[in-house]
Amino acid sequence: MRGKDGQLDQISDRFIENLLNISDVNSDLASYLVDLEADPNRFEKLQERKAGLNALLRKYGKGSDRQIAYEQLLVDGSKAKDRIEDLSGGQVRVDELEKEAGEIFASLKSEAMKLSEKRASAAKQLSEEVTDEVRNLSMPNATFQISHQISSADTASDYTQFGIDEITLLFSAHAGGTPLPLNKVASGGELSRVMLALEVVIAEAEPIGTYIFDEVDAGVGGKAAVEIGRRLAKLSKSAQVIVITHLAQVAVWADNHLVVKKNEDGLVTQSDVLEVTQQERKVEIARMLSGQEDSQTAQEHAGELLAIVRNA
Repeated sequence: MRGKDGQLDQISDRFIENLLNISDVNSDLASYLVDLEADPNRFEKLQERKAGLNALLRKYGKGSDRQIAYEQLLVDGSKAKDRIEDLSGGQVRVDELEKEAGEIFASLKSEAMKLSEKRASAAKQLSEEVTDEVRNLSMPNATFQISHQISSADTASDYTQFGIDEITLLFSAHAGGTPLPLNKVASGGELSRVMLALEVVIAEAEPIGTYIFDEVDAGVGGKAAVEIGRRLAKLSKSAQVIVITHLAQVAVWADNHLVVKKNEDGLVTQSDVLEVTQQERKVEIARMLSGQEDSQTAQEHAGELLAIVRNA
């Protein structure tokens, strides 16, 4: 066909050129294959190593990302190597660890003793201040004491997360009485007053934003109740104090007096919170005193209590 059609001549020339190029590539590939140093044994070992790594990943790998899991295996392996060296280091390694443990224990003991000294000083001061507060709550002969015992601190078993100290709160309500554990000798009213005294003292050193007392005056009446109200009012100078009480002697000390009332219509019980002031408050105090808000005597008594607060 050559020479018969110019267009076919062009196609023929390109075809021949491509054949020659393919022939060259074929020769190059043949030369490349001849130069390869194929090692079937090395390939088999690589396959075995790959299988081993896959087995490790299946058994110990963490997560779904194979690359991250493999890197974590390397880290874990390094740590395991360090642990094995620790275990197989012989007596030299044991001696090093014992020396390190001794230094740590010495530091622990030193810090524990410093903490105990601070606690002993704080316990003495707290005992004196709480005793003063309790005696102002109509218990003139009461004594509050913090017993502070220190363990030997020579062995690890002598320590807890709180140190080496054994703290016990002791109390005696009578003159000359031996202070005994507070939870065993104090009545409900005495416990309430001791707790309030603690709160007042602590608030002066470490103020808290809000205190909520739910019937802190339980088991208390008369003059003691008045003193509890006085101390709650003192505490309110440095913090917000919310008190739930049924005692008029305590309620009169409040800056804001709120009354909770329940109304029932047979189907629904509704609770209302009402603020009482001036005459309404006097009537409410009278009701708390005698249960009869219309009683003239009760209202006079209520007026006396409110006057005590105004003049305090």
